[in-house]
Amino acid sequence: MCDDIEDCCASSEIASRHDAAVAAGNPTYNDPKTGYSVFTATALAARKKCCGCGCRHCPFNHAAVPVQRRAAKIQTPALLRGSLVELDADAGIDVLLWSGGKDSLLAARALCREHGNKRRLVLLTTFDAGSRQVAHQEVQIDAICEQAESLDLPLVGCPLVPHIPYGTRLDEALRLVQRSAPAPVARVCTGDLHLEHVAAWREERIGPAVRALGATLHCPLWQAPYESLMRDLEASGTPCRVCAQTGGAVAVGDLFSAQFVSSLPPGVDAFGENGEFHTLAEVWAASRLSPFSIKNVKDPKAQGAKGPCCM
Repeated sequence: MCDDIEDCCASSEIASRHDAAVAAGNPTYNDPKTGYSVFTATALAARKKCCGCGCRHCPFNHAAVPVQRRAAKIQTPALLRGSLVELDADAGIDVLLWSGGKDSLLAARALCREHGNKRRLVLLTTFDAGSRQVAHQEVQIDAICEQAESLDLPLVGCPLVPHIPYGTRLDEALRLVQRSAPAPVARVCTGDLHLEHVAAWREERIGPAVRALGATLHCPLWQAPYESLMRDLEASGTPCRVCAQTGGAVAVGDLFSAQFVSSLPPGVDAFGENGEFHTLAEVWAASRLSPFSIKNVKDPKAQGAKGPCCM
């Protein structure tokens, strides 16, 4: 019997097979693609503890999977780096939806300015359970783990599968934080800059789960001017390189900088907000403190309305 099936592709039929097995009192069902026998969540729960194998329906958030192997094995939301119990217990927790790019880094810096420290901040990254890749960024979850390690921040991984809706899976991840942290989740934060349709999508898809926790959605960079965001990124000392692109206006590996922005052809958003490019923040290349240094860094939103990046 094979229960360690993290490499098997999920399908929409998985949920129905799993639910049918549970209803019939069967401990397993056959995976529709591989034919392997897969334990149900009910059967796994009867064990009273995680077995450490990375089971598809693990009800224990993969607690027994070694931390260094979780990024490669987990099939349900789990802590990938750091500790949730060591967060600041005196105030609500901010969960930042972290893609690993420049906007995520800028949002984290903005939240640290609000708090005066980073001990109320948890990173949460969704990724494809099959490819282990973060959508749009086209980077592996291992790179995100390296970022969290360099930033000394807790990271919750949220693997996405076709048979579980995005909002449902994110709700599972948020409830993991809520159960484990010493204070309740107060805000679920994003690095969104100004696209109204993206904000509307988030409200529709994750708003109900956020409100069910008694939390709110928060966009610390909303309508911040590009000039100020660029200055803040430069102040972080963190190089950000293009990791994915569409349209051919830029190349993977290009360094995002003032010079990069000035060379963009007409019609390409300076921060790639229309999907022209995505970046990876190489926080490991900066000093351990500089990405979250809040000294002498002004709030970008205090500089006025959003505008083009003038370089």
